Amino acid sequence: MVEIVDAKFITSAPNILKAPDSPEQNEVVFMARSNAGKSSLLNALTNHKGLAKVSSTPGKTRLINYFDVTFINRETSEKSTSKFVDLPGFGYAKVSKSIKYDWEKNLTDYISQREQIKLFIHLVDCRHPHLDIDTSVREFLLENCKENQYILQIFTKIDKLNQKEQNALLKEFPHAIMISSSKKKGIAKATKIIYDILQKEADEH
Repeated sequence: MVEIVDAKFITSAPNILKAPDSPEQNEVVFMARSNAGKSSLLNALTNHKGLAKVSSTPGKTRLINYFDVTFINRETSEKSTSKFVDLPGFGYAKVSKSIKYDWEKNLTDYISQREQIKLFIHLVDCRHPHLDIDTSVREFLLENCKENQYILQIFTKIDKLNQKEQNALLKEFPHAIMISSSKKKGIAKATKIIYDILQKEADEH
């Protein structure tokens, strides 16, 4: 069993130039349309209710937030660390066009240029799996993801669907993970997959 035993906020940055030093390729980037449950998932994964602030105003946060995270493998008692990176929610911001342009450019620069990223986690609200904005993000990731980087799609708020709807979604997206942060469903599985991807990189070096 793998668990996250410690998580703490490090810093916020407006763009890639202000991003903190991270010598290892161990960053896990969380990205989602605003109000898709990203903060709730971060809090559930880290078992830390107040780690990521759940905003009542979607699209309010325009900074990239960094967290130091410690995993433990209970079978071996080995600990390993990672940086979780919380990108601002996209597609909802009530801001001026110039601010929105700068913001989106900062995000695309970060995604395409940040060498330290190991894993992109794209969260999608399970009730809206085919929104144009999520399709665009998915295509952008596939186009910009390097050979040594991974993409993981997670459907959030899965408790809002009945079993038949969940099965249909899994059939359409067989490699995605289904999660309910409020019910803690799928959290352990997601933690293990994130850990395994990070360890795979560590074992190869």
